[in-house]
Amino acid sequence: MGSDSASYTSRMNEPVHSSLKTPSRATKPSAKAAARTTTRTNDPARTMAGILEVATAEFASKGLSGGRIDEIAAATSTSKRMIYYYFGSKEGLYLAVLEEAYRRMRSIEAELHLGDLSPELALRRLVEFTFDHHFGNQDYIRLVMSENIQRGEYLAQSKIIQELNVTAIQAIRQLYDRGVADGVFRTGLDPIDIHASISALTFFNVSNQHTFGLIFKHDAAAAAAQAVRRSNIVEMIVRFVRR
Repeated sequence: MGSDSASYTSRMNEPVHSSLKTPSRATKPSAKAAARTTTRTNDPARTMAGILEVATAEFASKGLSGGRIDEIAAATSTSKRMIYYYFGSKEGLYLAVLEEAYRRMRSIEAELHLGDLSPELALRRLVEFTFDHHFGNQDYIRLVMSENIQRGEYLAQSKIIQELNVTAIQAIRQLYDRGVADGVFRTGLDPIDIHASISALTFFNVSNQHTFGLIFKHDAAAAAAQAVRRSNIVEMIVRFVRR
């Protein structure tokens, strides 16, 4: 990768052929374009973040097979070569998008400080967060749906995602164990099953909103409908766990 980078930098810095005329003022790169080039050269982290943001929307909308690197490059004012340099391949970029989506969710989840709340309040807060996150980040849901179509092929390649989700189960296990010890939660429940129940209810709210809405003539995305659905899901989970 080091030699490729040096070669790439060398070609980027090659002088214009002497037989070419100096561009006129009308054809010189604009200050805005020059700034973009400088940013790409001097701030690779920012460049990669921009590529991931656009690629997230591209893969969420079209899936891995339908996503186009050309379109991602054009939207980020980069090149296919630069994207491949950073991520290796289209599949490498897709995997990086998945990892960033899960990392962002678990990072925000860690800021809930569930251990500072009573067990039932912690559980309510977790369900509310999950509901709000999924509805507010629908590209995440579409990416998970796409990866399920791939039968988890790319997710299985990522140790990062698997480690992130271990911490999610640990958080539920801790709040559940505290609830059992306090006598407010019933015994015999599996934290993974609790997680699955929360995920199923909040995931469906986004994944099936269009088909469900069309079949039952119900605008599930309306603010009032979302508020009711959010409250109902929280109550279902709490009553399921409560002693």
